[in-house]
Amino acid sequence: MSGTPMNRRSWLGRALATAGVVALAGCQRVGEAGTRLLVSAEELTLRAQRLLIPREALAPEYDISEISPDFKPNGSISPAAADYVALREAGFADYRLEVGGLVERPLSLSLPELRARPGRTQITKHDCVEGWTAIGQWTGVRLETLLDEAGLKPEAKYIVFHCFDALTQTEDGPRYYESIDLIDARHPQTILAYDMNGEVLGVPHGAPLRLRVERQLGYKHAKYIRRIEAVESFDDIQGGKGGYWEDRGYAWYAGI
Repeated sequence: MSGTPMNRRSWLGRALATAGVVALAGCQRVGEAGTRLLVSAEELTLRAQRLLIPREALAPEYDISEISPDFKPNGSISPAAADYVALREAGFADYRLEVGGLVERPLSLSLPELRARPGRTQITKHDCVEGWTAIGQWTGVRLETLLDEAGLKPEAKYIVFHCFDALTQTEDGPRYYESIDLIDARHPQTILAYDMNGEVLGVPHGAPLRLRVERQLGYKHAKYIRRIEAVESFDDIQGGKGGYWEDRGYAWYAGI
């Protein structure tokens, strides 16, 4: 989300280098065998990180003096969908975050209600797939807090973030979405941020609420969150790959 897609060559080089398979890094197109290899590399990366890195190992955090003077607000910077525009023009006074799917107690929370819950502030580096980085301060509610309130059902395996982003003003067309597994969802640094650098989160950076999942690349940090859904699989969600860019060829797991 917070990073426009990098081209296939760039992504292929990163993914295969991770797996130690560098011979295909210069290919412009990936055939069926190459696609299977790329998927295997992604799975290897995920398994290796899960095996070698403790589940609660923190991404590096920085001093306030290290915050970047310019944090690029790329990707979508102002959704055109009519429902989002109406909320934005009213200062998000009527915004409510819906938490549903495979939960025991669905939630519907206003911004003041989210702010009333225990918050976390962290200064972290954002790694965009375009190749740039920036350090910013984020404050928000831990995702785990909301999941515990809602009570996940045993069959829930993933958390899906449905966003306001749409290419047109229609409310019926495809929207941006992203997902993470329960390990990242319960990580201490995974928050739903409502403040950035000590101020209310601005529209270009994802207001009123954006995901910060600090151990993954920028496109996983969904902006403009509309609702959260706990699911068992992605089969019935748009392209079935777990995210807007994943449906278009990106890796689902983007660990760093």
